[in-house]
Amino acid sequence: MAWTKYQLFLAGLMLTTGSINTLSAKWADMFSAKGCKDSPEHTFSHPFVQAVGMFLGELSCLAVFHMLLCHDRRRPEPKMNTGQSFNPLLFLPPALCDMTATSIMYVALNMTSASSFQMLRGAVIVFTGLLSVAFLGRRLVASQWTGIFITILGLVVVGLADFMSGNKDDSHKLSEVITGDLLIIMAQVIAAVQMVLEEKFVYKHDVHPLRAVGTEGFFGFFILSLLLIPFFYVPVGSFSNNPRHVLEDALDAFCQIGNNPMIVLALLGNTVSIAFFNFAGISVTKEISATTRMVLDSLRTVVIWVVSLALGWEQFHGLQVLGFIVLLVGAALYNGLHRPLLARIPCCASMVEEEEGNPAERARLLDEGRVQEET
Repeated sequence: MAWTKYQLFLAGLMLTTGSINTLSAKWADMFSAKGCKDSPEHTFSHPFVQAVGMFLGELSCLAVFHMLLCHDRRRPEPKMNTGQSFNPLLFLPPALCDMTATSIMYVALNMTSASSFQMLRGAVIVFTGLLSVAFLGRRLVASQWTGIFITILGLVVVGLADFMSGNKDDSHKLSEVITGDLLIIMAQVIAAVQMVLEEKFVYKHDVHPLRAVGTEGFFGFFILSLLLIPFFYVPVGSFSNNPRHVLEDALDAFCQIGNNPMIVLALLGNTVSIAFFNFAGISVTKEISATTRMVLDSLRTVVIWVVSLALGWEQFHGLQVLGFIVLLVGAALYNGLHRPLLARIPCCASMVEEEEGNPAERARLLDEGRVQEET
């Protein structure tokens, strides 16, 4: 069935804002400006301040939810499903995971390229699959296990590409690139824990998606904003690029923004794009399918890579292309994109039916609307 104009708009919005989100964060990292008290010009290396901006974008989803709710209540017959009442503290553990993972990833983005950053985030499939088996009692089918192993292979290939490029790249030392890649993988473990917590404790309460994102953004924004105070006094030596070599120097960040207003544009791009990206992602899952959302997220990696090459932010590496293709195959197998193709082959149709008969897999397909619930 052909997509409607609204569905095409949502897909384009998700792809565009998702790409802008990573590119604007990397763009901010590339600016240089003087800091406070006439300190020498240095790069804008403030990952925790950037993370606060991202959570502000997520928090705005809560404002959008209440605006939509007010608009819906003015109708003669309200149609908006607000979900059941819930304790907002349910979102605190996932929000803490999101806050930690996001902060680590912004630290890593200072050390590696935007394309590798996006590709290595595919590791979340591996850890989500393993944790869902351990803590949710889910049984993965053969294609999902295959997808996990192929994803691991793709991560190794991307890591090798970064290792080889690190010897030729003047903007990042090899040790920084390796550290950055490892931090991204570590962040995906925490992101997978967040997903498992949300599935186990949050989703059963039927909370509106915009409200869920906004509530997590609320906790992340205020907690991380408060943490900026102790971070101002925590020395970390050469691990930090700010003049005082502390975990985060928010005052230096604001001074740099004042001395180079273009940094504000990059930070606004990050904040605004994450709000629209979350809205578009939720809408794509609802209006089309979760599988389409996964495909668009993979295309986002291509856009980020192509733009980074065009802007001269990184060099072309064939091994990185191979790694992306392998990661794409792994994600496709894990998310079941191969099934429609195999179902057309007579000898493979029974295998597809057997996989879809798996209770856990059937539940996932029900969520995507690809099978109808039996009554």
